[in-house]
Amino acid sequence: MPSERISMHTFLLAVIVVFAGSAMAGTITGRVRARGPEGVSESRNGDDSYGSRRYKFLEKIDYEGMQNFVVSIERVSLPANPESPPKAVINQRDGQFDPPVLPVVVGTEVVWPNQDDIFHNVFSMSDACGFDLGLYKRGEEAKKVVFPLPGRVDVYCSIHTKMSCIVLVLPNPWFALSERNGRYAIRNVPAGTYRLRAWHARLPPQFAEVVVPAEGEVHADFVLGVGRHP
Repeated sequence: MPSERISMHTFLLAVIVVFAGSAMAGTITGRVRARGPEGVSESRNGDDSYGSRRYKFLEKIDYEGMQNFVVSIERVSLPANPESPPKAVINQRDGQFDPPVLPVVVGTEVVWPNQDDIFHNVFSMSDACGFDLGLYKRGEEAKKVVFPLPGRVDVYCSIHTKMSCIVLVLPNPWFALSERNGRYAIRNVPAGTYRLRAWHARLPPQFAEVVVPAEGEVHADFVLGVGRHP
């Protein structure tokens, strides 16, 4: 089925755009937002359980305020360029990884500078890319990691329990991290039919098929959620 594969013609166009700067490319724009489970509230059957001491400090997800959605094109892979790999940075600052979600293309080298005066550690047990950069702090040389395979890489600090981030390694450069209002734009996409994926770390992904014109924009919105709770 056309929606289940990318034609060789489209793939060749993709290579031409990346390496020759072809003008036959459009833009995918839209908005991503989250929706909470249906039928769930703080008070059910007249029982306000969240008012009890037992659940007083239990945090609830603010679905309307969720950020860090990633929209990407699936099923198109391009070879990495080892001579000139893309580079990105995740800072260790104020006891947090910044940014908390970083989408990158396969082959990207990520640098992990520590901006704090205390030691941090950067490690991952991910199958896509496992590593341990050891302990270091401000003033010491920043460690680096190259991500050779697509997949989700969960990263932690071995000292601080709430310090974590995600590197989402993608097979091609056509992706976008949403803005604070959920808007996104994937630019310079070769003309063709594609399958889009909208992703968030805490929600099931959603998919859509789009036809990208040789010039101009195509629009695709997404609403991510877990549906109705039993």
